[in-house]
Amino acid sequence: MEMNRASSLPLRRQVEEYIVTKITKGEWAVGSRIPSQRLLAEQLQVNRSTVTAAFEELTAQGLIAGHHGGGTKVINNTWGIMANRVPADWGAHVESGQFKPNLPMIHTINEAEFIPDIIRLGTGELGPELIPNDDLTRLFSGMPSQVISLGYSEPKGNLRLREEISRYLKRHGIKADPDSILVVSGALQALQLISIGLLDRGSTILLEKPSYLYSVHVFQSSGMRFIGLPMDSKGLIPDQLTAVKKEAGKAIVYTIPSFHNPTGTLMDLLRRKAVLDVCNKERLPLIEDDVYHDLWIDAPPPPPLKSMDHSGNVLYIGSLSKTLSPGLRIGWVVGARPVIDRLADIKMQSDYGSSSLSQWAAKECLRTGMYERHASFVRSRLREKRDYLLDLLSTYFKDLAEWRKPSGGFYIWLKLVPTIDPRVLFDRARKQGILLNPGVLYDRRARHYLRLSYAYASMKDMERAIPALRNLVIELGE
Repeated sequence: MEMNRASSLPLRRQVEEYIVTKITKGEWAVGSRIPSQRLLAEQLQVNRSTVTAAFEELTAQGLIAGHHGGGTKVINNTWGIMANRVPADWGAHVESGQFKPNLPMIHTINEAEFIPDIIRLGTGELGPELIPNDDLTRLFSGMPSQVISLGYSEPKGNLRLREEISRYLKRHGIKADPDSILVVSGALQALQLISIGLLDRGSTILLEKPSYLYSVHVFQSSGMRFIGLPMDSKGLIPDQLTAVKKEAGKAIVYTIPSFHNPTGTLMDLLRRKAVLDVCNKERLPLIEDDVYHDLWIDAPPPPPLKSMDHSGNVLYIGSLSKTLSPGLRIGWVVGARPVIDRLADIKMQSDYGSSSLSQWAAKECLRTGMYERHASFVRSRLREKRDYLLDLLSTYFKDLAEWRKPSGGFYIWLKLVPTIDPRVLFDRARKQGILLNPGVLYDRRARHYLRLSYAYASMKDMERAIPALRNLVIELGE
């Protein structure tokens, strides 16, 4: 927006009116932080001194207030401008809401991912060249109108899709009839439904540390606490479950056994059996998040824990997002029928069912073999991209970091040797057009780590980013 320089109203007053309008219309709510003086001066194309004068006047009127280290915020201590229309204190409602906000760094990442040409070196999704846009376009173009309903689907999801998922799971050793399967809008929704539908406030989640689950607040928002357990090269350590169970009280286990996020660790067969045995012995329900199962590179992973579950103790989560397309928003939960019935009821209360179009497309992808063909293509490309990133790391980070070669999935868990403030590294890299996922998102103590992904960034972008990252690490580590 530009100020009207031909107006008889001084620029300072115009700036004041601009700010007041934003507040009275509710765009800048009570309690919210407004843009800095520098940023407003740039946006309004005026001198910073003009904005400073406007801030001083509005502060005197009791409309805004500066906070040391916290910027300038909207307050509601004025009788003049605000007397006739007191805006709702949305800030207070936001603070009192049950669902916790994203971590600030996660919020920044979510916004920065849409900056043109930024190199997304930590993004946990397929790059654009790995999504079957042409195949999906042909699929939708040939969609027979008489076959698909655009109305609501049944509570557990489209029956034909659940039948295809049942056949797909059988190939992985999981016997689940369609009534034991719930279609969800991605794995994250599955976790949300479990958190509000099956677990009590005050329950304890036992999980690997680090873990993806630390970067989202789905369980914490439902009043649950985490106890992070150490991992080794084979994943979650069973003895730790036994030791912690005594102090945890009512608890449930969450694990990502195949190509763990963020470490890339693969739990071997003996370890899977041991974890399952401990959970059965200690009566610990287990959530198996297996969304990376089909993304093996060197060899297929061992059978899912769910395939060895004979007591209904495992809730199994799968998804098409990591292998086919995140935009379809199709995943599933497999479990005992009473549990699935309960989750389906809650899902109907929250969104009345996942997209009918997406469910139809997912069903066709599984039915026609397109999913398997594309998964094979993705694996071959991920192998190339993984090896390329490993070569770059060997060239540029051999003296600066440690890492293990992942056998599948998306991630390399990079441990930096120099001691560097992760927030500073994150900010400096972002200014150079490189978006990182620091390890502190997955474990507050993982300050030396970065989650690097070879799934999204192109090889050309990797070739640009890794040398630049090396220079940053050297500079900040001095």
